[in-house]
Amino acid sequence: MELPKVAVIGCGNWGKNLVRNFANLSALAYVCDSDPVRLEHVQREHRGVRVTDNFQEMLDAPDVKAVVVATPSDTHFDLAKRALLAGKHVYVEKPLARDVRHADELDELATKSNLVLMVGHLLLYHPAVNCLKDLIAQGELGELLFVRSDRMNFNMSRRDWSVLWDLAPHDISMMSYLLDCEDTQVSRVGGWDTHGNGLVDVAYLDLSFPVKGREIPGQVRNSWVDPQKLVRLTVNGSLKTAVLNDAQVENKLALHSLGRDGRMIVEYPSYADTEPLNVECEHFLQCIATGERPRTDANNAYQVVRILSDVEKRLSRRPQAKAALGIK
Repeated sequence: MELPKVAVIGCGNWGKNLVRNFANLSALAYVCDSDPVRLEHVQREHRGVRVTDNFQEMLDAPDVKAVVVATPSDTHFDLAKRALLAGKHVYVEKPLARDVRHADELDELATKSNLVLMVGHLLLYHPAVNCLKDLIAQGELGELLFVRSDRMNFNMSRRDWSVLWDLAPHDISMMSYLLDCEDTQVSRVGGWDTHGNGLVDVAYLDLSFPVKGREIPGQVRNSWVDPQKLVRLTVNGSLKTAVLNDAQVENKLALHSLGRDGRMIVEYPSYADTEPLNVECEHFLQCIATGERPRTDANNAYQVVRILSDVEKRLSRRPQAKAALGIK
């Protein structure tokens, strides 16, 4: 199967990983960025790949069948729309947009034009996450009681208004996917602007996941001010508790349970050792070639945009610095 040629706009901290993976898949044709130093690096690393600082020039390239958008989130809608109008399949890094109306518009445009629109909710392609999803479906954890996702790091390169737009799309998409929930609700929001610069850099969401007649409670905790990186998902069940610690190199997924003697038993399920981003990029190319709808399509992305745009409105009503914004 001949792979479609892809162009990437944005080759910064995360975009460079997309460039690498599509190049490794022999699908990279073009890279666009406003930084000439980054473009020079791309030319050195990937011979034969064209570079430009002009997005329209890239769109006009007849051999480019798809555009990958890896720019700041407030530019996603405009760039994705231009690419779809140019007849290109589109992959957009999370979040799809910053407004639910924009997410709807992109979905309608892609559907009308019979184009693939995929969102970079990376964790839905993570082998450990999919292993955990299978274990939950098999009843290995028993009845689910609570789920929590902690995603924290130290980040001074803050391009989003809130840490939630930066980190929470991973948490919300992953938790909803694991629980097969398409109607995740937010019951409470807390946010702090610790530096007094108008940016919410520590936040949490209390969530409710309606699943099979039950409401499973959950929480997301995000931070830009934690010097110790934490990427951990905890799923409490009546039989076992699963902990997925993605900051670890080995044994990322562990199942904890109590033995009859009261001692803690820890099991380490096996799963494929493949890079999630490589799986995700390959899936995008496959969807273009076959016409299948991506696992992380606009419907999947809509829920994340709906939740975060609502949360942003709640937080913006109470923007006082260095104060907890506990809003029910």
